[in-house]
Amino acid sequence: MRRWLEQVEQFAIDVILEKRYGKRAAVLRWVLHAMSFLYLGGVQMRLLLYRKRILRERQLGCMVVSIGNLTVGGTGKTPVVEKFARALQAGGRRVAILSRGYKSKQPPLLRRLGRKFSLEDYKPRIVSDGRSILLDSRTAGDEPYMLAVNLKDVIVLVDKDRVKSGLYAIERMNVDTLVLDDGLQYLHLKHRLDIVLVDRQAPFGNEHLLPRGTLREPPENLRRASYIFITKSAPQGNAELIGRIRKYNRTAEIIECVHRPLYLQHVYEDEQLPLEYLKGRYIGALSAIAAPESFEQALTKLGAKIEIARHFADHHRFTDKEILNFMNRCGRRDLDAVITTEKDSVRLPKLEKPEVPIYFLRVEIEILSGHESWQQCVDRICKPQSLAPPERFF
Repeated sequence: MRRWLEQVEQFAIDVILEKRYGKRAAVLRWVLHAMSFLYLGGVQMRLLLYRKRILRERQLGCMVVSIGNLTVGGTGKTPVVEKFARALQAGGRRVAILSRGYKSKQPPLLRRLGRKFSLEDYKPRIVSDGRSILLDSRTAGDEPYMLAVNLKDVIVLVDKDRVKSGLYAIERMNVDTLVLDDGLQYLHLKHRLDIVLVDRQAPFGNEHLLPRGTLREPPENLRRASYIFITKSAPQGNAELIGRIRKYNRTAEIIECVHRPLYLQHVYEDEQLPLEYLKGRYIGALSAIAAPESFEQALTKLGAKIEIARHFADHHRFTDKEILNFMNRCGRRDLDAVITTEKDSVRLPKLEKPEVPIYFLRVEIEILSGHESWQQCVDRICKPQSLAPPERFF
């Protein structure tokens, strides 16, 4: 069933991205296009209801920073969240990252019902309490788990209700700064700052709204951003894209950045290799992310020769059989290594002595332009004005 659902999902994605043709694809595109008008109406109506205060935002009395985007996946958001959390922690803030835990394993039904109807004390899924990692990637979700591994002193919580998880972090864990991972569309909790990511390679997806395209909101809604990060920036600059952004938002600070590779980390062992290792090496590339092309281009730029590339659906949880089959293919081709992404590495099953070594590419965000804006943003969060006291909801 899981494989069938992923195949259906991949077919729909291919149709949306104009990679499938024929009568079935054309009919589906037409249906999705019609549905996107209904979706647009719902998005704009929801924003209007919050703007008119018919629907109310909740204030928790601490700094709340949202990091999100207008499109579905592929902007490289997780390293940006990590960079923010690390900078805020260094600036003296007690930080908690709040995630909805996309595609994580849900708790048992009875426990969820107990939480919903107050049959037990509320408690979010605590991925990290700032000292120890308490959940695995399946229960936490791959991105929250990855953040918990890389941010040893930062609390990471998972719950769809981020008002409740935020208040839990404030009252039970002495937090003073909440970072909403993928929080632009989460309007129930009031944001003090909205950090919006725009992918230079596909800034507004395919220019269509869900479900016909990959836009969650129309580009005009970029006006809500306080700061805009252009990710995967071109070294020669992004003048054309910045010009378009300024049509929607004239005041937000714009920061241009890239995902800079650091080193290769063995997935199963405590071994690191310099990036120079990839020069002239024949490798297999394994990924289950929204934009595998960016990952593979990065490997090629580092001098690797990709002999076999295997793509799975975004957030796919690999099975033993899938990985063994891929590793055996790489072994038969006598490849030097298999390279995957850090996000994918946390979903790999444990293999005993794989025939070909497997590493993930460790990356971090590097700012190319807008250094003063970045520092201003961090200072603005670390030295906030007084805020209203928190409300209580449980």
